[in-house]
Amino acid sequence: MAKTRGSARSASALDPLGFALDRGSPVPLYHQLAQHLEAAIEHGALAPGDLLGNEVDLSVRLGLSRPTVRQAIQSLVDKGLLVRRRGVGTQVVHSQVRRPLELSSLYDDLEAAGQGPTTEVVRNERVPATADVAAALGVAEGAEVVVLERLRRTHGRPVAILCNHLPAGLLDLGGTRLESTGLYRMMRAVGITLHSARQTIGARRATAEEAGRLEEQEGAALLTMQRTAYDDTGRPVEYGTHLYRASRYAFDFQLLVRP
Repeated sequence: MAKTRGSARSASALDPLGFALDRGSPVPLYHQLAQHLEAAIEHGALAPGDLLGNEVDLSVRLGLSRPTVRQAIQSLVDKGLLVRRRGVGTQVVHSQVRRPLELSSLYDDLEAAGQGPTTEVVRNERVPATADVAAALGVAEGAEVVVLERLRRTHGRPVAILCNHLPAGLLDLGGTRLESTGLYRMMRAVGITLHSARQTIGARRATAEEAGRLEEQEGAALLTMQRTAYDDTGRPVEYGTHLYRASRYAFDFQLLVRP
């Protein structure tokens, strides 16, 4: 349980945490509380589904004013870490998605992590290849390619906008299969063996349109990723340009010292 001078312990998801708030610190109490809760969620001390109680209960248990608790909780609701449920109280939703930097499917990674991924297919059509797409896929500029745009959600909240270009005729993308599975999984199912990829990661601010689709504020930080994936013959099979909410998504790197 969070401790301030004079606070009492009570049975709840917060009780085993033992974090302390410093009333003498220049850091506002709401921000201290939010930081402690976020760290507890990130490290698994607070797990998805854990209940923290309602605002009144929290303020009493933590020895803080309701406005302080409300502000701390709202900051984590905005980050997608907590949700307020009528008649239940405040509940942990999930931690930030942390994805290893390797050639894998976002859908598969989210599913393996218990994040409950869902997909909304926004666009699926054939278009002439632009210069960038043509160079990435090794086709002539203006040649017909498939463009696939999807909105990926976890626990019902958006985490990424995915835009992929594929050579025409590579894969049957008709029907609704992409709403319940990943693109790489569909490739493997028809015998395409992914071997390697070239990938660039960056960051920028969200436009108004992107912010609306990702349920972020305009100007919020986004991670960007460009990737060209190759099969085991060296053929380019997919060129992706993706946007991720930085508040809910991170890449993990493992760095090794060269001998």
